[in-house]
Amino acid sequence: MIRTHAVTHLPPLDPASLLTAERRSRDLAHLARHPVDVLVVGGGITGVGVALDAATRGLTVALVEQDDLANGTSRWSSKLLHGGLRYLAQGAPGVAWESALERATVAQRMAPHLIHPLAQVIPDRVGDRRSARLALVGQKAGDLLRAAAGTPLSLLPRARHVDAATATQLVPGLRQEGLLGAAVGWDCQLIDDARLVVAVARTAAAYGARVLTRVRVTGVDPATGEVIATDDLAGGAPVRLRAGTVVNATGVWADGLDPTITLHPSLGTHVVVPTHLVGGGRGSLTVPVPDTVGRFVLSLPQPGGISYVGLTDHEMTTRSYAEPDVPPDDVAWILATLSLALERPVTPADALGSFAGVRPLVQDDSTAASPDISRRHLVRRTDRLVTVTGGKLTTFRRMAEDVVDLLTDVPCRTRDIALVGAGPHEDRPDVPPVLWRRYGNEAPTVWDLGEYRPELRDPLVPGTSHYGVEAAFAVAAEGALDVADIVARRTRLALLDAAREPAAAAVAALVGDRLVTPA
Repeated sequence: MIRTHAVTHLPPLDPASLLTAERRSRDLAHLARHPVDVLVVGGGITGVGVALDAATRGLTVALVEQDDLANGTSRWSSKLLHGGLRYLAQGAPGVAWESALERATVAQRMAPHLIHPLAQVIPDRVGDRRSARLALVGQKAGDLLRAAAGTPLSLLPRARHVDAATATQLVPGLRQEGLLGAAVGWDCQLIDDARLVVAVARTAAAYGARVLTRVRVTGVDPATGEVIATDDLAGGAPVRLRAGTVVNATGVWADGLDPTITLHPSLGTHVVVPTHLVGGGRGSLTVPVPDTVGRFVLSLPQPGGISYVGLTDHEMTTRSYAEPDVPPDDVAWILATLSLALERPVTPADALGSFAGVRPLVQDDSTAASPDISRRHLVRRTDRLVTVTGGKLTTFRRMAEDVVDLLTDVPCRTRDIALVGAGPHEDRPDVPPVLWRRYGNEAPTVWDLGEYRPELRDPLVPGTSHYGVEAAFAVAAEGALDVADIVARRTRLALLDAAREPAAAAVAALVGDRLVTPA
């Protein structure tokens, strides 16, 4: 159960949380001379979670990432902090329970400012009542998990069946023929997965972790804890790092540092479309995939009038994991499945963009007669090397706890640590609402960066929801080093085909003089 004592909040814009190019240089110079207790390799959600957990237990910590924070799998998710309903349907109640517990912790204590409830609307139609009825049974089972995990009804209301008029209010684009109503359940949606990664990384830095991007690890000696790396901002200059324990948190790349594990990477594709074409309204249209159990295609509304629609699940056949190609067949299948429930079908010609990510599904054959491939995470230790992989975004905190429990007897604290941006904030009605959702109590600071540069308060690209002040804040506080860090991860404008190049030009014009040029 969730504990009830006070959560520790950082002050708004704690100076110790600021990630800058100058801090990176100082920290890298320090690490070249001094060993740390824990060196984390990988700057996705798992790696930054381990860095936060270890730092809050008093260990000296460094994290190195070969590219940018959230450069891999952690920026390609569905942006859902879900309670594990699909794992109940798949016969994995343990994974579902862990997901429900961790959703409660992150949504109520760690990052409430980044999370909001989302209604998931599954149409109930003449001739296909079974899908909605089964979905409602599953949603009510999810309610039991929600209640047991301590998530209040004020955050996630009870699942229920609604009539056709209410269903249409939630998703106005629903096909009306034969519509009897809908099964409506609730889950938690993140404003953005990459923004969660950055918030965890900055919070880890506030507790003393040294967070370094563009440091590429080329070798680890498990016997000594020595790491060979290069500084990619210095033209590949060699760097030698030392640690009591090296944590391999590189996700789908984990077998590159630990050949003892077996991964089965799975590709998930999303399509970006105008929200008004996929139902609009206040809910997520959720359509059961025909002839399956527990599989859905769903629309996920975002700020700026766009929605992400996904997703697929099939094994990767190449190792192009960082920016995997989007199969055109995936786009067509996703939109065709969603269109089964829409008055106006959506086609690939309507797409504004698309993206795909790779899940690090892990095979653990160490404790069972038959291999286990699932969404469970794996933690494996070999001398001074600990590998953590598998799992999912929702359970990142628990994954980190399991790792650091191997390294110290000091109890875990992260259930009661709030991320940067969480906590009380001043009343500032002039700040755009979307900035509160992205930055929490730091939103006024972000907006005030445009006080003397009014052009920073304009959208980076007309018609989108990201402002120039966000580019300035990314450089001043969030470790962004080049244009791509801002366009692809601190904002998500790179997901829109038509906005990608204009956004890059705008960022270069506004903050180009503060970005880092590699040697």
